[in-house]
Formats: sequence, C-alpha cells, structure tokens
Amino acid sequence: MAKLERTLNGSMTDIIRRIEDGILNGSVSASLEDSSDFAEGDSRCSVRVFERFSYLGGNRLSLSVTLFQAAGGPVHLSAITAGGSQAVFFKINTFGEEAFLDKLKELL
Repeated sequence: MAKLERTLNGSMTDIIRRIEDGILNGSVSASLEDSSDFAEGDSRCSVRVFERFSYLGGNRLSLSVTLFQAAGGPVHLSAITAGGSQAVFFKINTFGEEAFLDKLKELL
C-alpha cells in the first residue's frame, strides 16, 4: 500500500476532471470503477476508485482518491493504492502501487 496526501488550491471540479482524465488516458487498462460525490452546506467530498493492470506484478491494482473542500478553502486530497502484492502473508513487489501513485503525482 502506498499513500499520498496533499493540500491543493484551485477548483475542485477542475482537479477531479484532471485526475480522471489523466488516470484514464495514462494507461490502456485503467478504469474508473466507481465514484461518489456529496455536499453538506459549503463543504464537498468526492471519492474516485480507479483500477488498472500492473504488467510488472501481473495483477490488478486499485487507487482510491478522496477530495475534500470546506467553504471554498483549499482542496485536501488523500490517495491510497492497494492490491500490488502477490504474497499470501506479507507484501512483496509493490512497484505497481508506487507507479500508480506516481502517475497521480504527475497530474497534480
């Protein structure tokens, strides 16, 4: 598992669009598995779950991205990857997870 947390400035709608377009166009096997958006007053929260195939690991990986913005303030991002290990009892070969997260870092 790999994790990235950032505070971003800008339009939350634009940030979501940039992430979706960049992830989906950045890999032939990438897909948007599901999404959720909700608001309460001036606060917004968006969740995106992406998946792609890792050729290096020979398995599928997921990337969960959560964005939160309160009252027009900065956008807080938390992104977590999972699924990159082939071992039963411990994690080995997490290169695919790091690479998936690196793609998101490029987009930001």
